Amino acid sequence: MAGELEKLKIQAYTEPDYSGAVLSEFHAYVNPSELTLAYEMEYDSAQGSGTTGSRMEFKQIKPGDLSLSFFIDGTGANGKLVDVQQQVEAFQSTTGYNGDIHRPNYLIVAWGSLQVRRCILKSASIAYKLFKPSGEPLRAVISATFTDNSDDETRVAIAQDQSPDLTHSRIFKDGDTLPGLCQQIYGQAGYYPQVARINQLSSFRDIKPGTRLIFPPVKT
Repeated sequence: MAGELEKLKIQAYTEPDYSGAVLSEFHAYVNPSELTLAYEMEYDSAQGSGTTGSRMEFKQIKPGDLSLSFFIDGTGANGKLVDVQQQVEAFQSTTGYNGDIHRPNYLIVAWGSLQVRRCILKSASIAYKLFKPSGEPLRAVISATFTDNSDDETRVAIAQDQSPDLTHSRIFKDGDTLPGLCQQIYGQAGYYPQVARINQLSSFRDIKPGTRLIFPPVKT
């Protein structure tokens, strides 16, 4: 609904092209207060014989990192009681190693107007801050770094800022239709049943304004 607090969301997939159904989701209990995007340009700095400087020839943009922290409060001070360890395990289950595919899950991180990122978990640490006398944790902070999981073609498309082969995110507004948004993003309105299924919509005709929709990558 419009005006509802939007939470950062992590979705897990088992396929490297992010096809198929969402395996699991993790929603931030409290949205991050800080988010860091890091990226690195790679240059060829070969220097010619007898020269005093080098011409930095651009080679590529290396996969970037996204770093953020998740605060979990089980004291009820935020008006909602949660099981801290259960939330930590939900994060680990969504982002961590998956024995069925013999590797960590493929992830999508989405929040607000940020570019939806296809990534994998690079590292994570969990700091428990407060405990009950029994030793049960009452507060925790998960610090995580994700790294881009895009092939060269996708990174080029991101640089160009638009491609049906990328994951897109849209806030549904009055006057929007799902087929119309599919036409804008994919160039074909007929993808709306797949998009409705990915977003777990009971009816593509009854979408409330303010709803965030994920449009997965497709091959056109």
